[in-house]
Amino acid sequence: MPDARISLPASVRRGDAVEVRISIRHPMETGYRLDEMGKSIPRNVVRNFSCRYGDAVVFSARMGPGIAANPYLKFFITARDSGELVFEWSDDTGARFTERAKLTVA
Repeated sequence: MPDARISLPASVRRGDAVEVRISIRHPMETGYRLDEMGKSIPRNVVRNFSCRYGDAVVFSARMGPGIAANPYLKFFITARDSGELVFEWSDDTGARFTERAKLTVA
């Protein structure tokens, strides 16, 4: 199963506003819950998220424990050229994740 589900239009025109949707599969543990044995489940939330389009960061976010499991983000970019969107995020354990999606500009 992939780490994220990304939704983009199949093709867009140059200059169009493009809706980008991404759902990240992550438990977003706050550190306040207990497991079956009564031990605290360690905190592990997505801390930083960014999206690059070409060489530019077009969206970034800092998250905290108030975000639900499997965070869903929606934002808009302006279509300039066909290329790849690169989504990167990291969590409290230091794990880093990357997903990519192709944007076709007609």
